[in-house]
Formats: sequence, C-alpha cells, structure tokens
Amino acid sequence: MKTANQRPGVTITDSKTTVLLWAPKANKVALKLQHTQKELQLEQQPYGYWQLETDEIKEGDRYKFVLDGEKELPDPASLHQPDTVHGPSEVVNVQAFNWTDTEWNNTALQDYIIYELHAGTFTADSTFAGIESKLDYLVELGINAIEIMPVAQFPGNRNWGYDGVFPYAVQNSYGGAKGLQQLVDACHKKGLAVVLDVVYNHMGPEGNYFGEFGPYFTDKYNTPWGNAINFDDAGCDAVRHYFIENVLMWFRDFHIDALRMDAVHAIKDFSAEHILSEIRSRVNELMQQTGKKHYLIIECDLNDTRFLNSQEVGGFAMDSQWIDEFHHALRLAAGGEPTGYYSDFSGVADLAKSYRDAYVYDGQYSPHRDKHFGIKAENNPGEQFIVFSQNHDQVGNRMLGERSSELFSFEMQKVMAGAVLTAPYLPMLFMGEEYSEPHRFMYFVSHTDAELAEAVRKGRKAEFAAFHAQGEAPDPVDEKTFIDSQLQWDIIAQQPHQTMLSFYKALIQLRKTLPALHHLNRKHIWTDVNEEQNTLILRRKHYVQEALILMNFSGNKQSLSLPDTAQSWKKQFDSADVQWNGPQAAADEVNGGGTVELQPESFIIYINE
Repeated sequence: MKTANQRPGVTITDSKTTVLLWAPKANKVALKLQHTQKELQLEQQPYGYWQLETDEIKEGDRYKFVLDGEKELPDPASLHQPDTVHGPSEVVNVQAFNWTDTEWNNTALQDYIIYELHAGTFTADSTFAGIESKLDYLVELGINAIEIMPVAQFPGNRNWGYDGVFPYAVQNSYGGAKGLQQLVDACHKKGLAVVLDVVYNHMGPEGNYFGEFGPYFTDKYNTPWGNAINFDDAGCDAVRHYFIENVLMWFRDFHIDALRMDAVHAIKDFSAEHILSEIRSRVNELMQQTGKKHYLIIECDLNDTRFLNSQEVGGFAMDSQWIDEFHHALRLAAGGEPTGYYSDFSGVADLAKSYRDAYVYDGQYSPHRDKHFGIKAENNPGEQFIVFSQNHDQVGNRMLGERSSELFSFEMQKVMAGAVLTAPYLPMLFMGEEYSEPHRFMYFVSHTDAELAEAVRKGRKAEFAAFHAQGEAPDPVDEKTFIDSQLQWDIIAQQPHQTMLSFYKALIQLRKTLPALHHLNRKHIWTDVNEEQNTLILRRKHYVQEALILMNFSGNKQSLSLPDTAQSWKKQFDSADVQWNGPQAAADEVNGGGTVELQPESFIIYINE
C-alpha cells in the first residue's frame, strides 16, 4: 500500500471509507465505533502503518482507536473533536462541502493588506459565523486578506490557539470544519483571501496523545515547549508525511489561500531536504494540479534568507516572513522602553535601516543575543516581508496585554500606522487597531486539567515577577480575562474611535492607489534620519512618481527640508489635519528644496511626478 498521497485518519470518498493510522509501537489496532461499540480491525502495513477500507463507517460516527486491545485513544488526525480533546473523534467528510468560489483567484501576494484576528475575541459570538458577520466591515476598511490565529482543536473553549493538539481538527466551539469552510467561501465571495496560522513546531500539553502512537517527538533537540517534533530522527518519515498532508488539506479541502507557520526557527531538521523545502515542493505539485495559487508565510527569528531564497540556490522558497525587527525599531522610535529584546534597537535609525534592508541585524553584533547575527537580504523583494506596529504576540506577551491605544497617544498611533502602511513591504493590522480599540488583548487558556491550569497560572505570575510595580499579571484561566480581551464593536461610532477608523480607511486607500506606495520596489528607497529631532524621511519611487513620507516621532514641532527637485511636492496625506483630530495641516504644495514644519507626532505624504 502507498501512503505518499493519502491523508492520515478517516477519509470518506464516494465508494468507501479509508482509515490510515501510524502506530509503529502497536501489535494490534482496531477502530471502535462509539454508537455500536463494534471494533473494526486494521491491517498492518510496512513502516508502522495500519489501514482499513470499509463501508461500515459513515459521516457523523464517533470513534476511538484501540491499541493492543487496551488503550482507547482519539485519532491523532481527527477532523472533529466534539467532546473535548479527550473524547472520541468524529468522522467528517471535508470534501463534501458545496463550494461557490470556483471563480476565485488568490490575490497577488504583493497586493496583500493583512488583518490578523482571533476567532474567539473578534466578536462576542466567538465563532466563524461571528467573523462572517463582519466581512463587509473589513472590505470597507480596505484590507483584502484576513489572517486567522490557529484553530486546531485545543482544550476547552478559550485559547490563543498555540496549545492545539489536533492539527487536523478545527476547534469545535468556533464552528468546526464546516464552519471554517463556510467562512472561507464567504470571504472569497467578498474578495478576501484567507491566511490560516498553523503550528508545526510543538503540540500543546493537554490531550497530547501522540507519544502513545509513535515517535512524533525526539529528544535530540529541545524547544521552549519541550522535546522537538521529530522531523529528522528515527521514524520521522511518517511524521513528515503527517504534517505535509496537513498543509495540503488546508489548501485542497478548505480552500485556504496562505498558511502562516508559527516560529519555524523552532522546527529542528537536519535532513538533506528540510521539511519546509519538502512542503514547498508538495504545494507546488498541488498548485500545478489545481491551477490555484497558495502562499507559505513564516514567522522566523533567524534573519536568514535561506528560508526565503529559491530552491535552486538551496533555499526553502517560503513566500514571505513576519519581520519583528521593523516592529521593535518602530516601537522604540515611538517612545517605547528599551527593555528586553528592545534593548538591541535605537529607534529612528534602525527603523530607517529596516525600510532599506528589511533586517536591522544583518551581520553585525547584537548585544542582546551576545553574538553577530543575521545576513543581508539584498535580493529579496518587498513582498517577502510583512510589517506591523502590533500583533497578537507583541500585545499579548506583555504582562497586562496593553495595546498601542493604551501605550501611545492618539497622534502617535497615527504615525505608527503611517510607518507601516507606507513601508515597501506587506502591511498587517492587528484586529481593532484601526479604531484604537482600548480593550487589552491578554493571554488566556481554558485547560480542563486542573493541575495544568494552575501550573499555567503560576508560570505566568513567575514570568512577570519582576514587574509587580505594574500590578498583577491577569489570571489566564479566568474567563473574565478572555471576555475583557474581546473587541468592543459598539464603540466604533464614538469618538475618537470613529475618526481613527476613517483615518485608517483613507490611508489604506492611498496605499492602494499611489503607485510609489503600492509597488514594493526595494531598489528605489532612500532614507534620511535626524536622531536628535527624532525624525525620519522615507523616499520611494515608481517610474516617474516619487513619494516622500516625513515622520516626526518627537513631541515637538520639527522643520524638515524637502529634496531639491524641479517639480514641487504635492501633499497627499497629513496626519495633523484637523479632519483626523490633528492640530494643524501643513501646506498643500512645497517647492523642491523648501522646508516643511511638521507638527509633533505627525507624518505627511508628498508626491512629485
């Protein structure tokens, strides 16, 4: 039998139901149907696989695997866990959904404007249907891609998603597999691409039964979450197959447009072909078969272009990556505290470097890491980098989960938005920032194991023991922490939130329509920094059009000189305009070589053609 193109778990086709399980430790394997208690025996196959073809299993049946007549366990490739991570798995025919998106073509990556959201806190419903109810709002905002934080089944109903233990099962409380398919179909109708955040570097602790089946983990490497997933040790072939098929399932059966793979620097693999490169090759094969385009996006803390470079030059050919260093430099420029990893950054000078070079650290010494770090990203196009002023990590991993709306003034929030949306990279917003949501986004879990819940609670307190002057770390297990992290849709019509939302809409529209901002040409970028003034000038060009973005991160008015050009500079956007609750707009037109007085904490966009 061949497993190369067969998804693990229970798969329904027109003619039969196929069961595939990798359990090399077992001497006997059966599938036990919960409603009849009947056990169907699987046949042993090479390399530790067990298989069954039958017409006795139907959609909606609940089951567990029985190993050696003793252990009854849920399916590691379960598609639905209706009764928690410890209960039986349920058969779902994910290929039976009635799609209406046959005309959909994925948005070109260089055009992506991404909106990161969490299904549980985006609306009070905490469901995919709740997200669907807000799609018109997102379209009107101007974004064209939503990025959904992980939805793999986790314990309870409240979790960031990074404690998932069933990578194939969609969280039951959000709406399960059918709910996600319905949301994707609805998004495509509205012209929105869907990015799904997936976790291939670790599994959560509760409900993690993988070790009972086989060597899914290896003690060759340690990660922040314990032993690494086994991508290159004995028995790794089946583990690689498991995750590759998971990638293909999201694209093929759920019509997901892109995956964002969490912390790939924690994926340990010294195989001749790295797992990311193999995923790339298999996705390429799928795209050739279907004619549909899918992107692979990574979070990576290595500043290593090998992850982005083509396979022809030994790279892994990922399409894009989050770039935290832009965020860190921007936060420092805006007046954030230089503590922890922020201590490596100097503010406007490093922000200017990130505009030019993507990575701030591309070979120089990093004091925080105490080593030389990174490599230059000279030949990587702008769409290979994603920038933001906040995201779930940078907000939620603060002790109190404060957003920029609480940490920075209204004017500075606008400057930070301008810094992101004028960058020569893909911009990403974090849900609620577009109207200055004041609710914090805190860390929350709902482990059903009381001991584990208490351990998480204590661990969170210990992590921030040095910060008691700021108060107590919120209890991650308390449901109130979760509810207090939800967006407040009723405040959008109030001030100043209404003004901020209008501001974001106008700025996003300008990015889309101004060629010098829209095209991600990294070859025609110039910056001019005045660290004493805390000002930065970003100059971008596309053919005859030049855009000039003047940014003042200081609390004082600053005079900046414009480049000496034959054409005058015409203003396109001014964050200090009174229509955005600013103090005073600058002149609409300035001659080349002239000066502009920038209001405190403001930015202006000029063009000449």
